[in-house]
Amino acid sequence: MPQETENNLNPTDGLTVEQIFIPDSELIFVTSRASGPGGQYVNRTESAVQLRFDATHSPSLPEDVRQRLLKAVSSRLTADGILLIDVQEERSQLHNKELALEKLSALIAKALYPPKKRIRTKPTAASKERRLQQKKRDSEIKRNRQKPID
Repeated sequence: MPQETENNLNPTDGLTVEQIFIPDSELIFVTSRASGPGGQYVNRTESAVQLRFDATHSPSLPEDVRQRLLKAVSSRLTADGILLIDVQEERSQLHNKELALEKLSALIAKALYPPKKRIRTKPTAASKERRLQQKKRDSEIKRNRQKPID
């Protein structure tokens, strides 16, 4: 049976990613039994962790970071805008919680900075010539595959 817990280790604790601090009160951990091999151990312990973070309504995220984060993780969002991160890689629930926090911090760190604009460039004359030569070789190969015309 899944167990929902809030991260109440210390009220001053939270997740810090560069200049952004997310308090533990915004992070909800749901534990459940992990799937896969493991025998009796996996059948008895709730070591799988699901981290839930309300990215849409979090007051800790600046608006520009929130938009980039929501765009990057759209497949992991629920209909209510809650970001879900599932981890069941380790046998320890504590390690899985730490991994979930690391994944969340990596996603937020990636969303902190806007992507660089791509500067369009024109192909060089040499690359155009190489492309045309390759096309000629390819067409010659295909022409040699045909039956000869009498």
